[in-house]
Order: sequence, then structure tokens, then C-alpha cells
Amino acid sequence: MAAAEPGLHRDLSLILTGYIEPNRPRIARELARRLGLTLVDVEREIEARAGEPIGKIRDMYGERRVKALETQVMDQVLLYRRALIRVAGSTLLNSGAVPELRRNGVIICLVASLDSILRRMHLTLGARYHDPAERARALGDLKREWQIRELPGIVEFDATAITEAILIERIVSYWRGLALRRD
Repeated sequence: MAAAEPGLHRDLSLILTGYIEPNRPRIARELARRLGLTLVDVEREIEARAGEPIGKIRDMYGERRVKALETQVMDQVLLYRRALIRVAGSTLLNSGAVPELRRNGVIICLVASLDSILRRMHLTLGARYHDPAERARALGDLKREWQIRELPGIVEFDATAITEAILIERIVSYWRGLALRRD
């Protein structure tokens, strides 16, 4: 982890959410590195706690088990300061942690145009994209993810027409400007 930059607010966390898969984990890692923040990936924390991928947990034990694990991990996440917290929008909303996270950080939602997301889904799902049930499930996931955008005070960064490097640079610039205003 890089050393914290002088002048940046010492306790502020960056909460990264939204839907621009499959690049979001890589973007989160690079942002954490560039900003000197501890990376906390909620999905990875859930999987580590359960010892299984979330999909397998859902298949074996049902949605209630996944939600219980999400709650446990989100309770722990609230204790972090100076962290980049990567969390799905639906997990963030369901956890009830938004007010507390807002007190100690900034929620940034990565967005892209629907056309762009459909193209990414096609690439990610491959042949399964042509199955109406698979496509409907993926679009339902997107709809749940984007519900976070309805809350006031959510900062959005549109990744539709820019490279990953430009997106990262814009978020870094925003973060530095925000942190300097808080001091």
C-alpha cells in the first residue's frame, strides 16, 4: 500500500459501487494503490468467511445465508477508516449501512450507458446471453445495482466512453480535491 498523501483527510473512506463489470475489481485495486487506501472487497470478504464463492453459497444454502453473511461483513466494514470499500449497490442498500458510510466517506457509483452494459454482458455471458432467462437475470442484477443511484448525495462517474485509465485518473482527481476541501 502506498503511503497516505499529505493533506488528505485521515479518516475518509471511498466506497466504490456501481455496475461496469468485469473491470470493477481491477479499478478498485488501482484506486486503492494510487490513493494509499486499504482495499476492502465486500464480495471477497463474504467468500472468505464462507469458504465458497457467493454463487455456490446461494445454490447450496439459499439467499438467506448470503444475506446473513453480507450483514456480518457489512457490520465489520463500518469499522474501517481510510479504506477503499468495494461493494455491490444491492449489498450496500440492503445492509442499511449507507448513513454510517456517508458520515465517514464518499459513495462513488460507477455507471455506463445501457448499450455499453449490454455489450459487456454479451461478452461476459457468451452463449448464455442468448438465453432469455440468463439475460433477464443479468438485467435484474443491473436494476438492483442501480437502485443506489436513487439516493441523494451519490457521486456518479460515467465510464461509457472513457478508458479505464482515464476513469481512474478522474476519480483520483476528484478524491484529492474533496480531501483537500475537508482539511
